[in-house]
Amino acid sequence: MQKIKTILMAAVFFCACLTGFSQRSKLAPTPPMGYMTWNYYADKITEQDVRTIADAMVANGLVQIGYDYIFIDDGWQGGRDNRNNIIPDPKKFPSGIKALADYVHSKGIKLGIYSDAAPLTCAGYTASLHFEEQDAKTFASWGIDYLKYDYCGAPPDKETAMKRYKKMADALSNSGRDIVFGICEWGGRQPWTWGAEVGGNLWRIDGDIRDKWSADFDAPGTPKGGIGILDAVNRNADLVQYAGPGKWNDPDMLVVGLYGRKGPSGDLGGVGCNDIEYQSQMSLWCLQAAPLMITCDVAHMNEATKRILTNKEILAIDQDPLGKQAERKINKDGWQVYLKPLSDGNYALGILNTDSTSRKYNISLEQLGLSGKYNTLNVWTGETKKKQSKLSYEVKPHATIVLKLNQQ
Repeated sequence: MQKIKTILMAAVFFCACLTGFSQRSKLAPTPPMGYMTWNYYADKITEQDVRTIADAMVANGLVQIGYDYIFIDDGWQGGRDNRNNIIPDPKKFPSGIKALADYVHSKGIKLGIYSDAAPLTCAGYTASLHFEEQDAKTFASWGIDYLKYDYCGAPPDKETAMKRYKKMADALSNSGRDIVFGICEWGGRQPWTWGAEVGGNLWRIDGDIRDKWSADFDAPGTPKGGIGILDAVNRNADLVQYAGPGKWNDPDMLVVGLYGRKGPSGDLGGVGCNDIEYQSQMSLWCLQAAPLMITCDVAHMNEATKRILTNKEILAIDQDPLGKQAERKINKDGWQVYLKPLSDGNYALGILNTDSTSRKYNISLEQLGLSGKYNTLNVWTGETKKKQSKLSYEVKPHATIVLKLNQQ
């Protein structure tokens, strides 16, 4: 009898999850794009910082090409009032979040905010456990468009995580406002297998990314635990089947343009990358249909950083409405090759050299399951070639060649 009861309860939970997903799956039809405050500001983020970010994103054209979110991470909270409503820190956000949201919205930008499925957040601020409905309604009343929901201070088992995330997803659905829901439990409970069912629109697949190429390249004596660009790519490469419109694998923020800045991204071996590696991150994130969350100083980007972040051809690959994550077709001898089908019937192709030396790569498109000849466009150089059945490229260390293939 107890076994039957357990099965029935599981069935009810599953049906409820499917209902929640059907309600929320229309949100985030393409991977969210914008600015995440954590790597640059940590928990020192202020109202004025957000306004400065918004102004800079408009001035340098980021909003116009699709970066239409600002995601406020941990550190905005000021506790709860005498009715247990969550409130912002009055010193950091003296005008309140509603006024800030109004300002950001006036710039054509949506506003994201942060909480945690425990009593306290990762940085020790007020979180939302047992206040899900109340906080969701508060966020909606402020005009919030996105919630990153962390998992510090929560139990390690998967079942509790599913219940806590579903509870907040349901609260967001009942809040009266469309709010995209980002699950952030760092991949340990395989959220790609259940995140959409409980109402998530994206889910982190691994730990916090650091400003480095890979943990394999850490200098001797470097503290362990930091995830680099290549580490996140390798984890995400196995999760192709779980991504699609309204449900995205999230390998974490872009470290493009940080150059070893001290702070969260500089911990655990985050000594910085070169522009080739930053361009590879952008290439691979877009091929893998990942959310694109800038974290550098957008008001003072150098030309290389701006070029990487604003390339419209690579952004179109990330934002392609078909919503397919690239499949890793080849992974051997220090080469990785990715193929991503696009909504127009064409393909995006990525060739990554994980080695520390420049090397030539030769490949037949037939090896990738593509018959006939294709015209190619190198999205980073603009070089075009006609009627190619075999490709040959000199690829620099840690560089990624990205091509658009078409037969027209």
